[in-house]
Amino acid sequence: MAERVIPVVDQRSTVLVPTVRSGVPAAPSGELADLRGRPLRDLRISVTDRCNFRCSYCMPKEVFDRNYRYLPHDDLLRFEEITRLARLFMAHGVRKIRLTGGEPLLRKDLERLVAQLAGLRTVEGRRPDLTLTTNGSLLARKARALKDAGLRRVTVSLDSLDDAIFRRMNDMDFPVADVLAGIEAAQAAGLERIKVNMVVKRGTNDHEVVRMARHFRGTGITLRFIEYMDVGATNGWRMDEVLPSADVIARLQAELPLVPLAATAVGETAQRWGYAGPDGRHDPRLGEVGVISSVTQAFCGDCNRARLSMEGRLYLCLFATQGWDLRRLLRGEVSDAQISAAIADIWQGRSDRYSELRASLPAEAGAGQRRVEMSYIGG
Repeated sequence: MAERVIPVVDQRSTVLVPTVRSGVPAAPSGELADLRGRPLRDLRISVTDRCNFRCSYCMPKEVFDRNYRYLPHDDLLRFEEITRLARLFMAHGVRKIRLTGGEPLLRKDLERLVAQLAGLRTVEGRRPDLTLTTNGSLLARKARALKDAGLRRVTVSLDSLDDAIFRRMNDMDFPVADVLAGIEAAQAAGLERIKVNMVVKRGTNDHEVVRMARHFRGTGITLRFIEYMDVGATNGWRMDEVLPSADVIARLQAELPLVPLAATAVGETAQRWGYAGPDGRHDPRLGEVGVISSVTQAFCGDCNRARLSMEGRLYLCLFATQGWDLRRLLRGEVSDAQISAAIADIWQGRSDRYSELRASLPAEAGAGQRRVEMSYIGG
């Protein structure tokens, strides 16, 4: 087995400065397209760079140790700044907002931000599809307050039901039972369409695929299997640790018959599969699973997601090397109209399609330009 090498690079220093137009920019139309014709529909907002887990594929303890320097609190966007930007993005067509981290529930008074975002409206006059991704460690105590504040959905990361494996993977000796308690609390609070994400690493937890499916089948919770991705530079990613989604589905099909389901929205990252009943058709009572195949089946063609870091940097791709500094505009003498125009200019110049190009890129491509870390920008 090849030696695991983890380069240490602080991606937070790589930043681009948006151009601010003079005069009065045109009002947003609600329909913004990039160079490949992809609309802006989904905004993912990281609210903190801190996490209480040290998962090897995201924040390995070798890098994120007790001496790691997190961003000072004053560098983080204030809730009012996040809400201001979210409102401007929604005027360009964003309909879904996902809060991420780090671990977002570590951000103090997050319910207040949720309430502010829930008060916004899309160009169609509807509430945003407001959701959150969490490791579940604090969900049991936070679920009710989040729901009351306006959160609609939640996605929980859980990589194994085997307690020993899960404790090793989170590398903080955190038990499975507490995450499961958080999921139950989310259900009890009335959060909708709860999902559980499992990052599958060959040789680590791939033998848990069928067990996980059996556990959540029929519970109303959608389990999604995610291919182990080459995000950032600190997780020691190797292709031989990727279990292709096709293999995941084959393993499930051997014991739990599935039927393919149509996507629920353009740009959806997961391929949906429904559990089949005795008649061979999807039985909604049994639910469904999803697979996210960002390594073996690129979905760049209809990617409609933008990502905002906790310090206000806008990234146009999960595998980006640079972000645009919107905080500089927020804290300068720049009007909403000018910030909105800057966002439009950035998106309209977008051509990112890393996953489509991955196989053709030379090994030395991007040397000295490390991609943004998963822990910094969220999934």
